[in-house]
Amino acid sequence: MTTAMWVLGILLFLVGLLFSIAWHELGHLSTAKLFGIRVPQYMVGFGKTVWSRRKGDTEYGIKAIPLGGYIRMIGMFPPGADGRITQRSSSPWRSMIEDAREASYEELQPGDEKRLFYTRKPWQRVIVMFAGPFMNLILSVVLYLGWFMGIGVQTAVPTVGTVSECVVPAGSKTDSCPASAPKSPANLAGLKPGDTVLSFNGDRIGSYKQLQADIRKVPGETVSILVERKGQQVPLTASITSNTVNPVDKDGRPAEGAPVQAGFLGFSPATGVVQMSLGESFDQMVQMARHGISSLVALPGKIPGLWHAIVGNDPRPTDSPMGMVGAARLGGDVFAMDLPATQQLAFMVQLLAGINLSLFLFNMLPLLPLDGGHIAGALWESLRRKTANLFRRPDPGPFDVAKLMPIAYVVAGIFICFTALVAVADLVNPVKLN
Repeated sequence: MTTAMWVLGILLFLVGLLFSIAWHELGHLSTAKLFGIRVPQYMVGFGKTVWSRRKGDTEYGIKAIPLGGYIRMIGMFPPGADGRITQRSSSPWRSMIEDAREASYEELQPGDEKRLFYTRKPWQRVIVMFAGPFMNLILSVVLYLGWFMGIGVQTAVPTVGTVSECVVPAGSKTDSCPASAPKSPANLAGLKPGDTVLSFNGDRIGSYKQLQADIRKVPGETVSILVERKGQQVPLTASITSNTVNPVDKDGRPAEGAPVQAGFLGFSPATGVVQMSLGESFDQMVQMARHGISSLVALPGKIPGLWHAIVGNDPRPTDSPMGMVGAARLGGDVFAMDLPATQQLAFMVQLLAGINLSLFLFNMLPLLPLDGGHIAGALWESLRRKTANLFRRPDPGPFDVAKLMPIAYVVAGIFICFTALVAVADLVNPVKLN
């Protein structure tokens, strides 16, 4: 049963990944057709075609390797300086340029002269290329909202999980109390596991974050605590002590930095599933986006750690970059765990939401062959033409993105090597759930 659930988790992840890719390409396809660009192919995956069907002038299909997708648009690059595809050159860089240019015209048919991608206005090309990543962003937002507002997020709640026997500084062993350690205020007050804190010192409690903040700001004070215990409201009194505790951020999550002095009651919260409001959900998504951007910026610095994870004996860091192989394994691992079905579903939704957010951010990088590279080319063309018009100069014409193809090949090569490195690390030393 465990193996079957593990396989089910991987299959569900692959279905979600294929849908994310198809959804991305649908953005390109729909906007290209909207602006009258001919699209001969819409494909999900790479490699050998598994299934395809032609409708109108577009062939729709699925290929064998589910690691990407594409649409083929006619006339992605303008013709050469003489208005035709330039003849072959002995220069390897020139050959790359002309290979790319020729490929964008190889399915040219009579009547396509007015249906070429490069002939569309720059703002139209920006929309076509932005539509794919934007579809990933939309899907990410929908999935995050479904997770935050529908399924709910596992978080600390103002219910007592365990009560500390004594007061010890942060970082000290907690399996036993030193003889000199005083009893914790929670222990002396009579708090018990399962108690839900309703109010603290007259302040009605709605979340553990609020309770934690209230406790930390009243060291040395005697406070009243109202708890619900087995359906009954029980009033308690506690003398909050000062203790060395770990720092937290404004959201009550552990933060980096040296321990601080703050009020201490002495209990650990229980964990529950909490559904967020719309405002809380969007705040959380903003934090996810910021984390995604910072992770993208830090990506080059993670390469040595990936290499050591492959050739060394060091455990894989939890913040290590992870590819589709690693993500699929995590999906299988979660479904193989003895967890409620809702939490298994929540993890899968979270995983796919994060992947779609990453696809949006990654594709917006202004580098060819990514969508952001084509967007940057269209914006540069628009700037050149407007500048020429402002100074009454001749129209410089379309910007020849094909001339950047040697750089695109280098970038693509780096991406392929990095993807292979991550895939090997995911196989030999995967990121594991605790």
